[in-house]
Amino acid sequence: QVQLVESGGGLVQAGGSLRLSCQASGRTFSTSAVGWFRQAPGKEREFVATISWSGGVTYYADSVKGRFTISRDNAKNTVYLEMKSLKPEDTAAYYCAAREGMATSRAGPSYDYWGQGTQVTVSS
Repeated sequence: QVQLVESGGGLVQAGGSLRLSCQASGRTFSTSAVGWFRQAPGKEREFVATISWSGGVTYYADSVKGRFTISRDNAKNTVYLEMKSLKPEDTAAYYCAAREGMATSRAGPSYDYWGQGTQVTVSS
């Protein structure tokens, strides 16, 4: 079992930055791939970024590539999402998710555990 708690969301102006954190508890977190997803009002949940258990493999959605960076510190059981050059279209609830096993995935249904989410609002 893995429990996930996101933090770091808030209100920021366009062009600003935020760093989201995903704090995990559970024995298997260090061997789990982790992903960040987001969902805006009236839209479907979409993939943002994913990182392998070791941190050596990362993938990003085209819409955030070059602006967002995912990283992890297994000693702290934490995964981060550094977001820069934020745009109003980045406004959404952001969720982290973990999947047992080492392989990354862009598919939300492949993840076993989900956090409650943290809201990011980017004003123009």
